[in-house]
Formats: sequence, structure tokens, C-alpha cells
Amino acid sequence: MYRVRLSVDNLACRRSGRRIFSNLSFTLGPGDALAVTGRNGAGKSSLLAILSGRLRPDAGGIAVADVGEASLPECLHAVGHRDGLKSSLTAGENLLFAQRLLGAPRLTPRDALEQLGLVHAHDLPVAYLSAGQRRRVALARLLVCARPLWLLDEPTAALDTASQAVLAGLMEQHRAGGGLVIAATHQSLGLADAAELRIDRAAAAPVADALEDWA
Repeated sequence: MYRVRLSVDNLACRRSGRRIFSNLSFTLGPGDALAVTGRNGAGKSSLLAILSGRLRPDAGGIAVADVGEASLPECLHAVGHRDGLKSSLTAGENLLFAQRLLGAPRLTPRDALEQLGLVHAHDLPVAYLSAGQRRRVALARLLVCARPLWLLDEPTAALDTASQAVLAGLMEQHRAGGGLVIAATHQSLGLADAAELRIDRAAAAPVADALEDWA
């Protein structure tokens, strides 16, 4: 059972000398989910990059609690808009590589693919898979290693309706164990009680004013 808590305080982002967003503040506890919305270029992916440690904020701070001695990057899975898979490797090999790299093994690659309805692709090179299948392999990385915070950039991209429902079920299972989900999305996540954080560069109001239910 995860107990991680994440606090973001007055976060600001600047890219190429231009302020993308500012005054973003929110706190998430065990089992929470946050849908980050906004028009293209508003800074949704930049926020995820800051949370994952790939981008430094222009201002503000991020704190994580109840994770022992682990740092924030050691507590999270990040699935970007690009799938980040090696096309010459099989689906199973891609997942085994991720598991050995990240540690804290959970499901086997085969079992993770079965959860996504893709066990038949275990021994197929990723280059032979469709866009939707590749996306499901990328999402299966969430299951091969146990990490409490999931950062997802457009997680439903290329997924059909059935696969979106499967993903929603996996996110609910993760949250039931105290895990957190933060997703940049243009679509509903299928989580009735997730909060929404809308990023709008035109309005630099504190995020506390922008949080609302995401149904």
C-alpha cells in the first residue's frame, strides 16, 4: 500500500526565454488522480517533464513525502507522448529491459502484456506492431515495476475504446493501492472522481482556483 504525498508550490516554467506558466500549486495524496488539461502549447507536457526531473522549473518547489529515502524520480513511472520503445526488440524484451533498469519488479513482461490484452505480441518485434499496440506495450511498463506515481502524457493516444477502458481499470487498481496518477490529456480519463488542473497562460491565477472535478 503506497502512502506517497506530492506537493507542488507556485511552480513556474520558462522555455526558450518565454514564460509558459506560473503560480501552479497543488497537493495530492494516496489514491488521488489529476487530469492536466489545456490547449496545445499551454505547458502540460512541460509540467510532467518538471515533475519527472527532466526539466528544471523557473520558480517554485516540489516536495514528496512518505517514500522513505527515495527521491522523486525513483518513485515514478513516466510514459511520454512518444512510446520510447526499441523497434528491433520484441515487446517482451522492451519490458524486460525496463524492469531491469528501473528495479522493484512486479509483474513479468508476459503477465503485464496479458493485462493489456497483448500477450500474443510478447515475442514479436515492436516494429511489426500497430500504433495502438505499441502504445499498450509502453503502458505495460507501468506494471512490470512497482512505483507509486504515474506520469502519463496523452495516455489514451492511439487506443481504441476497449483499450481505454482497460487503461482506466488499471489506473483505478493503482489508486486503490494508494498510487497517484497525473495525466496530461485532451480526453476524459474515465475516472469519475479525478480532479482537473487546467493550464491557461492567459490567466496566471493560482492553480487552487482551477481545480475542479473531472467527470
